[in-house]
Amino acid sequence: MSEERTTVEVPDTIGLPRLLDFYELQTEDHTGIAEFYTNLREGQLTTTQCTACEELHFPPRIVCPSCHSDSLEYVELPDTGELFAFSTVRAGAPLGMEDEVPFVTGIVDLGDVKLSSRIDNTTYEELAIGDSVELSIVEIDGGADHERVFFRFEPTDTGGD
Repeated sequence: MSEERTTVEVPDTIGLPRLLDFYELQTEDHTGIAEFYTNLREGQLTTTQCTACEELHFPPRIVCPSCHSDSLEYVELPDTGELFAFSTVRAGAPLGMEDEVPFVTGIVDLGDVKLSSRIDNTTYEELAIGDSVELSIVEIDGGADHERVFFRFEPTDTGGD
């Protein structure tokens, strides 16, 4: 055994491998719902609706879970909704978000669908069930060789009743 030792450096940050990336690859080469991400880049929150049985789905699908048809079309969802439920993430955040705790997550009622989302620019104490929230589209930095986006919501007014 040689007495010489090799020195290695530990990086300040570690890039996430694509398998652990919180946000899916968003191009047609990588997902059947690329149109969802294209619409988000253009400022529209959309989902799929089955043209055979008219069932509305969120998240978007490539096959209808109700009737198994692949005859789906993208429809626009409202960009405002009502806070149905919410909580604060104080620990155990997903990979890449550990430095952002605490943050608020919630269920947003958009009328025809309810979806889970991060609720930005607020705290748990400032919110109440029924508060109005509006769509916010955020850019995702790093981890891919193309632009990526995702959705969040923000309160339109805080404090509830």
